Amino acid sequence: MNSGYNGTRSAAAVLGGREPVRVCVLGYGSIGAVVADRLVRGDVPGAELVGIVNRSPVENLPAPALSLTEALEIADVVVECASQEAVWEVGRQVVDAGRDLLVSSVGALSDPVFAQRIAGSGPGRVVCTHGAVGGLDLLAAARDAAPFDRVLVRSTKSPGSLVQPWMDAAQQHRINTTATRLRVFAGSSAEAARLFPKSLNVAAAVSFAVSDWETVSVELYADPDAELTCHEIEASGPIGRYSIKIENLPSADNPRTSAVVPYSILRTLAHLTGSPNLIA
Repeated sequence: MNSGYNGTRSAAAVLGGREPVRVCVLGYGSIGAVVADRLVRGDVPGAELVGIVNRSPVENLPAPALSLTEALEIADVVVECASQEAVWEVGRQVVDAGRDLLVSSVGALSDPVFAQRIAGSGPGRVVCTHGAVGGLDLLAAARDAAPFDRVLVRSTKSPGSLVQPWMDAAQQHRINTTATRLRVFAGSSAEAARLFPKSLNVAAAVSFAVSDWETVSVELYADPDAELTCHEIEASGPIGRYSIKIENLPSADNPRTSAVVPYSILRTLAHLTGSPNLIA
């Protein structure tokens, strides 16, 4: 595909002239489908969906199916709605092309070497969405005043959403058949994001907010009675104590993610287009 455009253009570069920010969605699953549909509906003023990049063919897409190379020829922003693996695979290519990369799978940036490689290289920018968690601005402000002494992220989900390919048969059976709330993991935020890449983006988002992957600890629970995905954040430091509880409905198509995630992505994209208060 030849768009006739060969220069470097990001979302920030087009706002002065109020041109539409051209968006490509990376990944057309439960998250990407909602994001694409809302963009086509015009729910983010100033954003135009120009293509979709998906690993496997999908019929009846709301925008042209593109290769990543084609997408980088015409997009200002690539919105990742796929996975941590997708961020690892294409992140550097996107920012090297001068495009902005909006990341929803923020756990992919838990490796500081990789994060610096793509976020610090440019000329494109890396922008993270807050996903399924709130209160990050408050935590970030408190961290700016003084480092936290303790930060805990406690997440509770349905058992089936927490079974991982690396678990042996006994572990998988124990989680799938538990009749009571069961602690599946306790450890560092970075380790949680690595072992549960589709379930612990919240822990990664909190770690970025407080600028400290070592202080943030994670507890992960499987609960057969959990109708909502629950995230509890407890933080304490020199200027205060904070307790935040979020309960989200899981996505109907993918229980590993919260139904609110695509709307969080759209809200972040609205900020990039300069219309944060206009999203429907």
